[in-house]
Amino acid sequence: MTVRAATPDDVPAILALIHELAVYEREPDAVRTTEADLGRALFPADGPAAAFCHVALDGEVVVGIAVWFLSFSTWTGRHGIWLEDLFVSPAHRGRGLGKELLRTLAEICLARGYTRLEWWVLDWNAPSIAFYQALGAVAQDEWTTYRLDGEALSVLGGSPGRAPRPS
Repeated sequence: MTVRAATPDDVPAILALIHELAVYEREPDAVRTTEADLGRALFPADGPAAAFCHVALDGEVVVGIAVWFLSFSTWTGRHGIWLEDLFVSPAHRGRGLGKELLRTLAEICLARGYTRLEWWVLDWNAPSIAFYQALGAVAQDEWTTYRLDGEALSVLGGSPGRAPRPS
C-alpha cells in the first residue's frame, strides 16, 4: 500500500471514488464533475494547477483519494491546505490508508511552511469524527459555514446593469 501524487491516468479512478463518497455522504446524485473537469482542474494545460490530489494504492489499484487546494490565513500570513475530500473505499479501510493520506498532506504543510491542514466533516459522520480526533484534530465548532451557489450566486454576481468583472 502506497500514497503518491495523482497522475492524469488516475482521473477515472478519482472520479469513481468521488461517486463512492457521494453515496456514502447520502448525496448520490450530487456529483456533476466529469473526467474532463477533473483533468482540467488537476492537470491544466495552460498554467499551474489550483487543485491537487494524492491517491492511496493497494498494489496498482487506486482505493483512496485526498483532493485538496491551498488556503491562506491572514492571521498567520501563510498558506495552508484545505482538504476538500478524503475517502478510502470501504473494502480498504482499517489498513492506515486514510491516516497515510493525511500524513502526506501534513508533511507537505511542514515542508512548505504552511500553518494549517483543515477540512469539513459531516456532523453525523461519527466514524470519521472519531478517526480525526484520534489524530489530534480539533473541531472548529464556533464557525458556521456559508455558501452562495445557484440562483443566489447568480443574483449577487450578476447584478442588473453591471457587467461581470473579468477573472
